[in-house]
Amino acid sequence: MGLALLATLAVVTALVDPGSASSRPATPPSVPAGFSDTAETVMGTLVAPPSARFLTRIRNGKMGGVILLGNRWLTRGTAAAVTAELQQAGCARGEPLLIAVDQEGGIVRRLPWAAPTEAPDEMSTPSVAHAQASAAAAALRSVGIDVDFAPVVDTPGSAGNFLGSRAFSHSRTWNARMARAFVGGLQTKGIAATAKHFPGLGLASGNTDNGRIVIRAAASKLHQGLLPFQSAVHAGVKLVMISTAVYPKLDGSKRPAAFSSTIINGLLRKKLGFKGVTVTDSLTAPAAERIPHTATRAMLAGSDLLIFGAESASERGYSTLLGDEPGSPRLQARLTQAAARIRALKAWLAAHGGPACTG
Repeated sequence: MGLALLATLAVVTALVDPGSASSRPATPPSVPAGFSDTAETVMGTLVAPPSARFLTRIRNGKMGGVILLGNRWLTRGTAAAVTAELQQAGCARGEPLLIAVDQEGGIVRRLPWAAPTEAPDEMSTPSVAHAQASAAAAALRSVGIDVDFAPVVDTPGSAGNFLGSRAFSHSRTWNARMARAFVGGLQTKGIAATAKHFPGLGLASGNTDNGRIVIRAAASKLHQGLLPFQSAVHAGVKLVMISTAVYPKLDGSKRPAAFSSTIINGLLRKKLGFKGVTVTDSLTAPAAERIPHTATRAMLAGSDLLIFGAESASERGYSTLLGDEPGSPRLQARLTQAAARIRALKAWLAAHGGPACTG
C-alpha cells in the first residue's frame, strides 16, 4: 500500500471520529456472536420474498428489521407468509424484527388491497383520517407488519409541490389535526406510526429520492411547518422520519437533515420533545450517498434506525458500522442509545399484540 493511499485512509478515518485513527484495527472485526446493537439499527430491504441468503443474514444477527418495498408482490397471502418466515428467522437469534411498509394511502400504498382506501388529501375530517388509519392498522396486523411509515405531515407551500395528494392539505393547522388523528388511528390498534419527513418537505423543489434538494427558506418559515410534527409528537408518535434534504437556514453546515445533530437533537428532541425512534429517509438518496461512511455519519448525528433503497446498500451500511465501531467511542455510545430506543419500540409493539419470541 502506497504512502498516498495510507494518508487518504487516515483522513477518512478522522472524518468518522476525530482522534480515533490510531486505535482502529487495520481490518474490520469479525461479526460479533449473537445479536448486537449495531444490527438493531439496520433495516434490511425486500422487494420480493426473501432468499435463503437473506434469511441467513437475519439468523446471524445482521439486521434488526426489514422494510418491504414495491406493491405488486405483496398480496395478502404472500405478505403474511413472508412476515412469518422473517420472524421465524429473527426468533432463531432470539429477538423479533421490526417489519415496516409505507402505507400512506393513495399513490403510496404497498398493500394495494388494504386501507387507507383514500389518499391523504381526500380524507375530509380528522374522524375520517382516524378511521382510515385504524383500518390500515388492522390490515397490517393481520399480515404481521408492525410499523407504518406514515403519515406524511409536511405542509406543501404550493400546489406544485411534489408531494401532491400525499399531504393532507396546504394548511399547517389542519395538518396538525389530521396528524394527531392518523397517528391515533394506527397506534390505538398497536401499529407504530411515523411522522415524516422532518423538518418538512413542503418547500422542496423536488423529490429527495431523485436528486440533492436544498431548501433555502428562512428559519422562521421552516419553523412554521413544524406544527404538524409537534402535534404528532404530542399524540405519542413512535417514530419520526428524518429527511435527506438540506436546510442551510437550520444548519449552516449544509448537511442533509438525517446527518444533522442540530436538526435531530436540537430541533426535534430538545425543541419538540420527541423521545422515540428517529428513522432516516432512504440513505440511497443522492444527497446521502455522497457522504463518506454514510451509515456512521447518520448514526453519529442522531438517526437511530437506518433504511436503504436496496439490500446491497443495507449490507454495506451494516458493514460500515461494524468496521467503524471499534475505534469510535462516540459511535459505540450512539449505537447503544439507538438500540435501546428500538428495543423499547419492540417492547411496546409486543405489549400491543405485535411480534414476540417465545420458548
